[in-house]
Amino acid sequence: MKISILTVCYNAGHTLGDTIRSVRAQHHTDVEYIVVDGASKDNTVQVIRDHEASITRWISEPDRGIYDAMNKAIGMATGEIVGILNADDFYAHENVLRNVASAFEDPAVDAVFGNLIVVDPANLKRVVRTYSAAGWHPGKFARGFMPPHPTFFVRRKFYEQYGLFKTDYRIASDYEMLIRLLYVHKLRYRYLPETMVIMRKGGVSSAGIKSNIILNNEILRGCRENGIRTNLPLIYLKYFRKVLELIHV
Repeated sequence: MKISILTVCYNAGHTLGDTIRSVRAQHHTDVEYIVVDGASKDNTVQVIRDHEASITRWISEPDRGIYDAMNKAIGMATGEIVGILNADDFYAHENVLRNVASAFEDPAVDAVFGNLIVVDPANLKRVVRTYSAAGWHPGKFARGFMPPHPTFFVRRKFYEQYGLFKTDYRIASDYEMLIRLLYVHKLRYRYLPETMVIMRKGGVSSAGIKSNIILNNEILRGCRENGIRTNLPLIYLKYFRKVLELIHV
């Protein structure tokens, strides 16, 4: 079973090597790895060239943002299964894709996701947050919760059937996409009770108060566009849960 792993990046030369090496280390051998760079101005392209033997296909060209780049990458994918691994992230162990492929051997499984941990960029062994998808269900979209997107794998045919990422979202198009797949179209999913991805703390969705306001307004929009009744106070209550995630680290 071929799995397409997609990494989109911009000025990620200091972290992309770890991402690429974690894909290369996977024990599942039928892997297509696609990297889409947004015409970086740092050494990202050189890092890609240095690891070219581990990459199936890559491009470096201007884009209209991260979700436009993700759509390009999906359009390049040929695997039955698609996963997206950000350039700040890496797989937690060498059997992640083997376990994903095993789950998809069941034809009743349309999508798979698991857990993620967030680490200190200066010390990758120091966990600063746990992001567990245990107990998640589509009803939690209304409260601002989605499965960790870097752990999300789905059969490629559903992107073809239900559409790509909306590029007029700045931060939360992945949230809207998962609503569309898991709530609107009711894809059958399986939760894998394991840490699948390690994420460096940071990123556009956690870059400050302004970004959080944009994020939550777009979560509200994504819910309303897809028939989920919610409101901003209910969505903001999720931060109490995030405090507990920090406490339990």
